[in-house]
Amino acid sequence: MTSKERVRKALRRQPTDRVPVWMWFHPSTAQRLAQLLDIPVARLAEALGDDVRQTWVNNNYAMEGVVHEREGETHLDDWGITWRREGEFNQIICSPLAGADRETCLAYQFPYDRLDALLALMTPVVAQSERYFVGCDVSPCVFEMYARIRGLERASLDLALDPELAATMLERCADFAVKLSEQACGRYALDWLWLGDDVAGQQALLMSPDMWRDLIKPQMKRIAKIGKAAGLPVAYHCCGALRSIIPDLIEIGVDILNPVQCNCPGMSPVSLKQEFGGPLSFMGGVDTQHLLPNGAADAVYSETMKLIEGMTDDGGGYILAASHAVPPETPDENIFAMYAAAGVSREEIYDRAATLRNRDSEIRE
Repeated sequence: MTSKERVRKALRRQPTDRVPVWMWFHPSTAQRLAQLLDIPVARLAEALGDDVRQTWVNNNYAMEGVVHEREGETHLDDWGITWRREGEFNQIICSPLAGADRETCLAYQFPYDRLDALLALMTPVVAQSERYFVGCDVSPCVFEMYARIRGLERASLDLALDPELAATMLERCADFAVKLSEQACGRYALDWLWLGDDVAGQQALLMSPDMWRDLIKPQMKRIAKIGKAAGLPVAYHCCGALRSIIPDLIEIGVDILNPVQCNCPGMSPVSLKQEFGGPLSFMGGVDTQHLLPNGAADAVYSETMKLIEGMTDDGGGYILAASHAVPPETPDENIFAMYAAAGVSREEIYDRAATLRNRDSEIRE
């Protein structure tokens, strides 16, 4: 069974040879695993047997796709945001609308002239579409995008103090994500459209559920509608405690929820499956705060097995993934135990890595 077939069948609640897997690693974790397997980091997903291939075409590429070699290096992205490498990740150090007056905000222009270049980031991904399940990530879509160009504090204040300005700017953020979605769905043979909008913290939403429904939900619906019109499943990413708006996400057309941050209130994966598992599939839920970095390998294996069993009790509707990036302090044994629970053995991983090394060696020769 190919990865594409495996994910498609899982989302349809049809029998598969194993649960699909798509893991997100902290850069240091990925580098360590690649060194252990003696392969380039770019080949890690293939060696591990991950089933999804995807990239960012919106501002998340500026955050995660631009990799600086040295601490403190910076870049200015197409949205006018300045990023600096701090630790392993890029962090915003200057937002173009931070401190700007109303008129300046309303005059802000999104980088529509860069659409072709942004969409071209999908080229190496769709080249793998025969075997792998392929997605296009148009996040951040609405509030998270506004928070990046305005600054989180100011964007949050706008919601309360100038809702008219906030509504206009949120709509413009969505306009850009809509355009990217339309173009991506028209140009490429996708398997899903991936939306994202981090609107929750560790304890609750960053705004009231009613405010989210008034200002953000209609914009997210516009973007989801593009995927539905193209006949695609729509995936949605939001970290944190967002249980209160899950029914709304289902209503606007979301089919898959990620990353199911299991340590947040109301985000028990199996509980969510029991309540929403009819219309909704899930991806994530493996605890990255306690279990993966601190648990014994046998505990990781048994808990991951329980998670998979609970999340697939209707025959599918689940993709194994972590609740956040797998942290650097996670022992190798725990990572292999998690994959083993999914039916991907350590021996299989090492064999694939050896095949990749031999293939790369033949190409160089």
